[in-house]
Amino acid sequence: MRSGDAEAGGLTVGSVTVPADALVWRFSRSSGPGGQHVNTSDTRVSLSLDVAGCEALGEVRRERALERLRGRLVGGVLTVTVQTHRSQVRNRAEARERMGSLLAEATSPPARGRRATKPGRRAKQRRLDAKRRRGDVKRSRSRPPLD
Repeated sequence: MRSGDAEAGGLTVGSVTVPADALVWRFSRSSGPGGQHVNTSDTRVSLSLDVAGCEALGEVRRERALERLRGRLVGGVLTVTVQTHRSQVRNRAEARERMGSLLAEATSPPARGRRATKPGRRAKQRRLDAKRRRGDVKRSRSRPPLD
């Protein structure tokens, strides 16, 4: 790899940086239109990270990621494939972005649980008053009984 490549640095996930040697890049020919260019250039990019073996994430983040990404992992490895652009450089950048956002979402701490509360006395009174008014409106629409 050249030092100017996009993957020369690590992948930053929140406050953690995954080292570049933990990332595995693969390039292949992309499908779709592109004329003669598509037959000669390897523009499809696959970026893989062994989540199960990544020491940089730390124990808590790694377990969280393994749990949340279990449907996307194959043997503990997360792979992102991009072929949306005609340029390999742009596909690399998008692959890094997707991998970073996937890992950031998967390793984020769980949301705080909902704290159960009961409606206040005033809220209950407002609800009952509204029901009473609505009932009065409906009652006033009906025809008086014929004697």
